[in-house]
Amino acid sequence: MDYPNDQAPGAPVRDGIPEHGRIPKYYAVKAQIAALVDELGEGAVIPTERDLTERYAVARETVRQALRELLLEGRLRRQGRGTVVAGPKLEQPLSLASYTEGVRRQGRTPGRSLVGLDRFPCPDALAAETGLTRGEPVWHLERVLLADEERVGLESTYVSVARLPHLDTDFEPGSSFYGYLDARGIRFGDADERIETVLATPREALLIGTPPALPMLLIHRVSRDAEGQPLERVRGLYRGDRFSFVTNLTNR
Repeated sequence: MDYPNDQAPGAPVRDGIPEHGRIPKYYAVKAQIAALVDELGEGAVIPTERDLTERYAVARETVRQALRELLLEGRLRRQGRGTVVAGPKLEQPLSLASYTEGVRRQGRTPGRSLVGLDRFPCPDALAAETGLTRGEPVWHLERVLLADEERVGLESTYVSVARLPHLDTDFEPGSSFYGYLDARGIRFGDADERIETVLATPREALLIGTPPALPMLLIHRVSRDAEGQPLERVRGLYRGDRFSFVTNLTNR
């Protein structure tokens, strides 16, 4: 196979063009708009659909399909009634580190907006998954995740009330939950984590401010403390167009 000398690591091989050379018209237009996006730079307003239609001499629906894919991939984002070039995706480490640390490392300002803090008896499914006792009081903390005031995710945390009896009175909802645990001498030991791709529910899409068709990255985490006792169960939903997850692999 003819492998281009300028092929970037991680990019689609041969720019995704099949060996027979026949590609859908929208994909060719998408590649041209992507090149334009690189030239314009973050925050720049891209030309209107009408302007792009005239520039590339194609139907408006062809341009729309190209733009839809670039939006889903996070190369573009809506701003008001226009479309602008998006910045790089946020890289979140797959580790026992907080969301706050991951966002700050990239020069962004992390934040959270409280959706609700509720208390209820631990149901069977949560008890079986975490090792908590069925019926014991648990907190459910739900918050929208922010980066530079942009809504980028939704997080639900379940934790025993006995472990954190004053969570409802002495925890600042906009702050780091892991920082709150650390200040109380609670240390993480290990966690089980699973990642999958999903579509947001109508409620989740409304809270995050995204269309329901936008792919999401869903992380399930069950954490234990340094003594192996149940600590938290987290359901974290992250915008697929704004996030990527990274980790370091070693051969032990």
